[in-house]
Amino acid sequence: MLKFENQAHVPSFYAATANDRTCYPPLDATVSADVCVIGGGLTGLSTALNLAERGYSVVLLEASKIGWGASGRNGGQLIAGYSCDIDTFSSHMPEEDVQRVWAMGLESVEIVKERVAKHQIDCDLTFGYLTAANKPRHVEALRAWRETAELRFGYRGYRYVERDEMRGIVASDRYLGGLHYAGSGHLHPLNYTLGLARAARDAGVSIHEDTSAHAVGKTAQGHQVTCARGRVDARYVVLACNAYLGRLAPALARKIMPVATYLIATEPLGDLRASETMPTDVAISDCNAALDYFRLTKDRRMLWGGKASCSTRTPRELAAAMRRDMLKTFPQLADAKIDYAWGGFVDATMNRAPHFGRLEPTVYFAQGFSGHGVNVTGLAGRLIAEAIDAQAARFDLFGKIRHRDFPGGRLLRTPMLMLAMTWHRMMDAL
Repeated sequence: MLKFENQAHVPSFYAATANDRTCYPPLDATVSADVCVIGGGLTGLSTALNLAERGYSVVLLEASKIGWGASGRNGGQLIAGYSCDIDTFSSHMPEEDVQRVWAMGLESVEIVKERVAKHQIDCDLTFGYLTAANKPRHVEALRAWRETAELRFGYRGYRYVERDEMRGIVASDRYLGGLHYAGSGHLHPLNYTLGLARAARDAGVSIHEDTSAHAVGKTAQGHQVTCARGRVDARYVVLACNAYLGRLAPALARKIMPVATYLIATEPLGDLRASETMPTDVAISDCNAALDYFRLTKDRRMLWGGKASCSTRTPRELAAAMRRDMLKTFPQLADAKIDYAWGGFVDATMNRAPHFGRLEPTVYFAQGFSGHGVNVTGLAGRLIAEAIDAQAARFDLFGKIRHRDFPGGRLLRTPMLMLAMTWHRMMDAL
């Protein structure tokens, strides 16, 4: 079980540049609401805000601080769609439903755009994203996917970038080409999360930080969520804990694996050097299984992420190890100081598809975003609110996907997954 190592945001570039220091009081009474949402990250906040806009009374509980987990620590990449291959859905539903799921993957980015505009969230939202090919087989795969998207889904938003054009996007000889999508991009994830919290509070959501949910029980009227110094009585409960679900719902926790990922941010490079390093302000991920991802921040730092691991141990000398990876792509940054280094956990499923559903008719959950949480959490919140409001058709599409427990049980599943990731890294090297 992952633990909350402290109650403050971890030291990071995002925490240092957060633009909202609002503190929400712990719960210290018995309260009632239509819905109790457990988890103060993007999933929980999106759900709470959507429900409040539909007229429901909502209490949101966060064990630490708003955005403390992956929502406030991730790479900030806003990538339309899902982490899994689209044919993952095809094995569980007919083609007409796959088409609907595809459309919702595009909708997930539009939700973020709408929220930022409607609530005037200052989070450095910028559009432009590219998947970079490391090897010839990646080139073939990216070209094939662009063609599939056009022929199967009628989608023409991808543009393949040849190798000789790549240096106009990223000043590196490491990549053989890439697939560009102007409809995806990047943002400051903690400021986006804090902005959603403000919007939820203004819509009437009662938010409580430093309030861990110890148990969810049944009552004649619905559910009782017990905390250290208070209790919430609610008709509905939404579990939005993701990698920090722990013992609250063991059957769900067995279907996700906390995967650590790490980031560094350099000192500000200055406008000229930044533009020489990345001439266009896009976010980039490569095609490796153990991928690298990077972008420039608004103040012109290089933000570099990677080193995904199923181990819960932070690598020794994290900043130096991440810097070595960065210099493989950008040797010209050898003299750039590293100002921040941090990590966090995303929740991955076995098939990398999001896991939405019900534990019982009035207990909903959404988890398993597998690295696409910045956008798919917004979709999850919208769909859960629709379902609670008796419009469950879209939510139930995701319930058709069969999710398996991670093998190995409590003691062996992490070592088994570490071996699997070692194998993937070996394949990346070939």
